[in-house]
Amino acid sequence: MLEDEQGELNELDRQVIESLESGQLVSRNPLDEIERKYTFGERTADKVAKFGGSWTFILSFSVVLIAWITLNVVGLSAKPFDPYPFILLNLVLSCLAAMQAPVIMMSQGRQATKDRLRAENDYRVNLKAELEIRQLHEKIDHQLAHQWQKLVELQQIQIDLLEDNSDGRR
Repeated sequence: MLEDEQGELNELDRQVIESLESGQLVSRNPLDEIERKYTFGERTADKVAKFGGSWTFILSFSVVLIAWITLNVVGLSAKPFDPYPFILLNLVLSCLAAMQAPVIMMSQGRQATKDRLRAENDYRVNLKAELEIRQLHEKIDHQLAHQWQKLVELQQIQIDLLEDNSDGRR
């Protein structure tokens, strides 16, 4: 059916057809495949990106900024370690942004890979389900045609019996 509709089969289609013929499951957890291959740095980057995009990070970083500014304006008014334009604070923020951006981009790249694998898995499952539903429809259509045939035969037998019965009464 797939060859008739699509012309040629790709690797995913072949896998689905093989699983359909063998009766095996076609679905798998793509996250298991990927996460086994992750290095320590990649797992760390994912955790940093997850923390960097959380409310916990935003609130704690806001507290650090407020404490930094308060300490340099009010607390150490005689000799602040980072006076008013807060050049050291700007440097720290720039360094943080410079380090955080590539880590987030690495994490997004891996997330895109996960999403692609999930989409492939969904395609496999949906295609197999569609093919199995088509097979069921064909079986039901075959059964219905077979039943109609039997009904016609039974009806013919009943007509013959009725004719025989009516001939015997005359």
